[in-house]
Amino acid sequence: MDRKQHWEQIYSIKASDTVSWFQEHAELSLRLIHNTGLSKDAAIIDVGGGASTLVDDLVAKDYADLTVLDLSSSAISVAKQRLGKHAEAVDWMIGDITLAEFPVHRFDIWHDRAVFHFLTNPNDRHAYVERVMHAVRPGGYVIIATFAEDGPEKCSGLPVIRYRPESLHAEFGDAFLLVEHKKEVHHTPSGSNQQFVYCYCRKGCS
Repeated sequence: MDRKQHWEQIYSIKASDTVSWFQEHAELSLRLIHNTGLSKDAAIIDVGGGASTLVDDLVAKDYADLTVLDLSSSAISVAKQRLGKHAEAVDWMIGDITLAEFPVHRFDIWHDRAVFHFLTNPNDRHAYVERVMHAVRPGGYVIIATFAEDGPEKCSGLPVIRYRPESLHAEFGDAFLLVEHKKEVHHTPSGSNQQFVYCYCRKGCS
């Protein structure tokens, strides 16, 4: 089963608010996006955003240039139905982030909670970082959240890579300044706790 089939199956058998990564509100992500100080016209992409509620809160806060990319069309359908008419304000993309194509310097903010840690193949991680370099404007922001070093070793039956802030930042390299990092204890719908690390970086202007 390839990656797309795997995630389509997950969303076909589980309600979006019962998957382990569900957040009623992505409070830390929202805070970090706010901390960029950018205007509501900033171009934001949520990678792996699928059924995440982050886009709902960004729409509610009047952010005007939003893109959500996910491998699963089922996950995106969930979000569209939940948003109703407000879904028309979002650019929805179905695809694999390691293969996706974007206009150069398209985004001011790149957000990813819980996609990057699934990229256990170095070639996939390299392809991902290449897309960040291409699509984020100089001076733009990159917010990446993965399982921390004391987080789960698997998720949804798939292996993951766990990161410390330094090792996560190192995947992106010196072209990105690590502005800050945060730990988060995520309380899953089933009642367990998962340790996440967030790296908040700024892409160099040169």
